[in-house]
Amino acid sequence: MASAIGWLGARRARGACLRRVAGFLLVGGYLLVASGCAMLAPSPPEDQRNICEIFREQPSWYDHARAAEERWGTPIATQLAFIQQESGFRSHVRPPRTRLLGVIPWRRPSSAKGYAQAQDPVWGEYRDDAGGLFARRTHMKHATDFIGWYNARSRRQLGLSLHDPERLYLAYHEGQGGYRRGTYRAKPRVRQAARQVAARADRYQAQLGACEAEFRCRRLYQVWPFCRA
Repeated sequence: MASAIGWLGARRARGACLRRVAGFLLVGGYLLVASGCAMLAPSPPEDQRNICEIFREQPSWYDHARAAEERWGTPIATQLAFIQQESGFRSHVRPPRTRLLGVIPWRRPSSAKGYAQAQDPVWGEYRDDAGGLFARRTHMKHATDFIGWYNARSRRQLGLSLHDPERLYLAYHEGQGGYRRGTYRAKPRVRQAARQVAARADRYQAQLGACEAEFRCRRLYQVWPFCRA
């Protein structure tokens, strides 16, 4: 009997040990993947005041923004102005956690994430409607497409012009329902941010006019008449 009890105890101990090892491996694997994704993410552009310099650092971003413009109608400059305001071109950024008792890291104030700072509910709507199952908030292609999709919805629901970045941003920040109710009127910081986005979009647009030819038709397969600079 004693030997049987000893055998069962040893077996339980081995099982507990294996579970702990498996837990460590899972946590370690998660941390490894997370750190690897962070290492692979593009660094934010050094000169975010100049859209030409942004695209020189990340020329594929021009392709993504142009594709979104062709699909949804929001100008390239407006898309980039939104992203600069929302995330500073940081792919994995999230709102900082609140502090419990002023010290302990607690919940985040929202589920916003990625370049466009899209929150979970509306990101789910976008994936179902246009983005697809594999759309990621941390990828510039999907972030620009999301902004284009959202602004197209603001145009349909609110009658906003796609060439009015200030009002588009107010609807983007407050939601179409919030914009309709005028919630932004009691939020001076939101109104100021919208004005900044509009000024940035105007500046980006003027800059892009002087350098866009660099990014159009730059690949060997992009030849006339399929691509026109």
